[in-house]
Amino acid sequence: MNKERFFEWFWLIIKYSFAAGLLALLIRGFLLIPMPVQGSSMEDTVSQGDMVLVERLSSVKRFDVVVFNLPDGSTYVKRVIGLPGESVSYKDDQLYINDKKVAEPFLEDNLHSDDESAPYTHDFDFEELMGVKKLGKDSYFVIGDNRRLSKDSRSFGAISEDEILGTAHFVYYPLPHMKFI
Repeated sequence: MNKERFFEWFWLIIKYSFAAGLLALLIRGFLLIPMPVQGSSMEDTVSQGDMVLVERLSSVKRFDVVVFNLPDGSTYVKRVIGLPGESVSYKDDQLYINDKKVAEPFLEDNLHSDDESAPYTHDFDFEELMGVKKLGKDSYFVIGDNRRLSKDSRSFGAISEDEILGTAHFVYYPLPHMKFI
């Protein structure tokens, strides 16, 4: 290989490497953000120390697992239960949205695996808990899947759309925990 051909290949590799690096930075910075999970409030969906990929582009839907920051600087991972304009309540471990029963299939294992004498999700009435009849325009009600140990909207109130960093879709580390959420 002559010297001229070597430099052509060398610059081609440099250009492609730069483009690939730039693309990786853009994807990591704006599309898929790695986030660590801290705490046990989302057991058995995600565990302490899991790393999740958070996506920022799609709109938030009921039962999405979201990552958000509160004004005090703390970061949480919780499940969206109530959407803007809705009322949320629990009675006898049953979720009610606007006074209609809604199933929570992701909790089936949790509801029957612990102490059956205590409710998994303690009863509450939305208006008594939140002081309003319905969630505001850009407000979401979030609860951890490990209901008995979760600090969530029942204690700190609804979260705003601006506080949501994105939706967690995939656990990628540690490898034995790898799964879609």
